[in-house]
Amino acid sequence: MAADSSSSGQPSALHRSLKPRHMSMIAIGGSIGTGLFVASGATISQAGPGGALLAYMVVGLMVYFLMTSLGEMASHLPVSGSFATYGAKYVDEGFGFALGWNYWYNWAVTIAVDLVAAQLVMAYWFPESNGVLWSALFLALMVGLNALSAKGFGESEFWFAAIKVTTVLVFIAVGLLMILGILQGGAPEGLWGNIANFSAGDAPFAGGFAALIGVAMIVGFSFQGTELIGIAAGESEDPARNVPRAVRKVFWRILLFYVFSILIIGLLIPYTDPQLLKNDVGDISVSPFTLVFERAGLLGAAAVMNAVVLTSVLSAGNSGMYASTRMLYALAQQGMAPRLFAHVNARGVPIMALVATTVVAALCFLTNIFSPQAVYIWLLNLSGMCGFVAWLGIAISHYRFRKGCEAQGYQLDQLPYRAAAFPFGPIFAFVLCLVITLGQNYEAFTKDSIDWTGVIATYIGLPLFLLIWFGYKWAKGTRIVRYEEMDLSGSR
Repeated sequence: MAADSSSSGQPSALHRSLKPRHMSMIAIGGSIGTGLFVASGATISQAGPGGALLAYMVVGLMVYFLMTSLGEMASHLPVSGSFATYGAKYVDEGFGFALGWNYWYNWAVTIAVDLVAAQLVMAYWFPESNGVLWSALFLALMVGLNALSAKGFGESEFWFAAIKVTTVLVFIAVGLLMILGILQGGAPEGLWGNIANFSAGDAPFAGGFAALIGVAMIVGFSFQGTELIGIAAGESEDPARNVPRAVRKVFWRILLFYVFSILIIGLLIPYTDPQLLKNDVGDISVSPFTLVFERAGLLGAAAVMNAVVLTSVLSAGNSGMYASTRMLYALAQQGMAPRLFAHVNARGVPIMALVATTVVAALCFLTNIFSPQAVYIWLLNLSGMCGFVAWLGIAISHYRFRKGCEAQGYQLDQLPYRAAAFPFGPIFAFVLCLVITLGQNYEAFTKDSIDWTGVIATYIGLPLFLLIWFGYKWAKGTRIVRYEEMDLSGSR
């Protein structure tokens, strides 16, 4: 979708200005967040070091298949609407409509979540300050970066991601030196003493299958954002080359950053350590990264990790602002949202879509009325499983896209990038993602009486998605696209 001009001489489309390094860092930045820096301790304490490792590897494999599925479609048809467009073309127009609005809503609310989290993090240094002022400052920063251009977003995300990557690499290096006894902080017995942490108590697998499912949900949330590659494809300089290149690296990054980090934490800190049970974005002193750095004798580790977590939160919000703005723009382009949101300014930015997203992100200012911790939980529940719904949509769309190719005799060697392991990949990803989605609050059904409040808070996103989908089908009279009638045209 190259930039073109309208009769008024104003740009009417996005600009392809994201370079390969931007795409690569967007892929990396999307897969590293507070889930790794803060929530990783809770996964080890609940499922043991072996259970946490297994969960990250299995869910990582699921994400890998999802990204290869998305990569195949995004390199074939690189549009900012991404999986909403694919859902409409390869499944049903109403399905794409529901996916698009679901994703816009998810990220718009998630920006508000991140802005409240930023308040909690800033309270570490400025406990007496008004958190609303920090949210206002960071929201203005995100809007400013996204209002500049796609390149402005890509450049800022490049440096945000670089900070996170550097932190993880330093953590892995320090952890390995501690495990080998070269740095202080490891087990007094050395290497074998650290390995013994994998067999302490009920380790390596603690809590059984139920704990593993519970951890898989936390891990799934940690990985959300990797699908940003598909959104950014619409503004990539050369999507046929850059999208596959970014996708190919996702699996190895997941392996390196998540699995190695969990392995090191499990070796250095017994899963029974009470500090691992804590999982509070407002108390970075209990981050397993902080604990390991402090045991290595690195002074100021808590302050440094607090800065890194702040960077991670702002990076997630910055990415969310970009993703939701582009999704709303794409919906308007397809006539699925008010045409107003399709307006693009001279810098190639859908400015009215950016304004609409900012209005929803302003929910963070509810902390002026309620406590930041309460607002954080409310907003987190509001977005809930929307990200998992988007993943399910990717798997379904890719499976049907390939089936459409088979039905129409489309030569797969014409695709710029071909996902491996079809049909296993999308089927595996769909089934596992569905299990994680439906199991998010299974405890509510195992009590003497069903916790309906918890059920509604957790699962309300699913019936709403179906209501939007079938409501659109009823209003527009759409139907499931037949394989033989599927529009397989692409743009390179």
